[in-house]
Amino acid sequence: MINKIKQLAQKIGIDGAIGFTVLARFISAGGAFIIITLIALFLSKEEQGYYYTFGSIIAIQVFFELGLNGIITQYVAHEAIHLNWLSDTELSGSKEHLSRLASLLHFCIKVFSLLALSLFVILLIFGFLFFTKYQHEVVAVTWKLPWAIVAFSTSLMLIVNPLLAFLEGLGKVKEVAKIRLIQQCVNIITIALVFLFKGRLFALGIASLVSFFVLAFSIVFTYRKSLLLFIYNAKDEWKVDYLNEIFPFQWKIALSWISGYFIFQLFNPVLFATEGAVVAGQMGMTLAVLNGILSLSMSWMSTKVPLYSNLIALQDYRQLDKLFNTTLKQSSFINALALIAMFLGVYFIRHFHLTIHDMNLGNRFLNYLPMFLMMSSVFLNQFVFSWATYLRCHKKEPYLLMSIIMGVLCMLSTVLFGKYYGVIGITIGYSIITLCSFFWAYLVFLKKRELWHGDTI
Repeated sequence: MINKIKQLAQKIGIDGAIGFTVLARFISAGGAFIIITLIALFLSKEEQGYYYTFGSIIAIQVFFELGLNGIITQYVAHEAIHLNWLSDTELSGSKEHLSRLASLLHFCIKVFSLLALSLFVILLIFGFLFFTKYQHEVVAVTWKLPWAIVAFSTSLMLIVNPLLAFLEGLGKVKEVAKIRLIQQCVNIITIALVFLFKGRLFALGIASLVSFFVLAFSIVFTYRKSLLLFIYNAKDEWKVDYLNEIFPFQWKIALSWISGYFIFQLFNPVLFATEGAVVAGQMGMTLAVLNGILSLSMSWMSTKVPLYSNLIALQDYRQLDKLFNTTLKQSSFINALALIAMFLGVYFIRHFHLTIHDMNLGNRFLNYLPMFLMMSSVFLNQFVFSWATYLRCHKKEPYLLMSIIMGVLCMLSTVLFGKYYGVIGITIGYSIITLCSFFWAYLVFLKKRELWHGDTI
């Protein structure tokens, strides 16, 4: 039986790193079901809208992170390929590459500390202004202190995540996946406990705060602290020049990520402002499941980033394409399977009128048509995100123009169609834009791969 499970895992491409990452995603999916149930049980429909709108607003951290975490992993991997491990806490090899690696760590600590402080101030102010202006529920909702905790904990996470991205670039993908797995379990348990003790909207912020301490503990009280200190102190005359090496690549990624906010995170705030917290909550719960599915299927792709970067540094493009094509097939299959399961699950809940304390769970999701449109977009985005991952591992951002145009179109579509046609208008507009981006992204992928790899294709 165990051998059959191992054979199946190999067939769908589950290695150690993916195994832990996928397990974390499955736990997240199972936890999401528990959390969704608890939200339906302990939060009113209005509070559900606040809960998910909290999540959409804190996503403006993308304006501060600006894609740097992914870039850090890639740049660290390009330097680390020239070094050798002496022990768990020491590296040897070219002084130049070791010094450049150290400069990346100095950059992470300095820049993200400043960004975290700025993020906290902006989140706190913007959140208070937004919710004060658009709160129009008959039932009073206590949101001010919960929002302050969410803003604070989100800012702290901005400090620790780059360090984990740095470790991933060093090849510690499996270890980081383990850490994320533990963090995910603790996060779910914390949210559940806060709900059970009737903490209501405090759940999101407290869980995020506990998650920060879990991640910080995994670095400060383990050998990883000694490893990072060794690299930090190895800085010499050589360094990665941010303005000349990272910025020409990063500003393009940054614009793409900012565009991504307008594509993926604007739905809830717009619906909150135009149709109220209840509809925003339905969109939020639907997106929570869909984002979990996309996150799960993209695990196959994201855990390969250091390996893709290494193969590109070695110019082994044939092996790169072989690995990527296999991974894309596996991840898209998982994505489709999970989407079908989600649709059948919601249908089952509605068909049998499953309730909790006279509360219909089916009413907490979008209706079938807008839900199907969002599901179709998630399936297409599996391919778009995979192609983008492949190309960005070359330290280039070929999707800049597409991201900006799609971001602007999605922003206009969401605001205008949301105002006049509600959730149906938003989902139809988004699905059409996603379909256009799918074909555009594929053409860019083919063109850039041929241009960069030449005769090796």
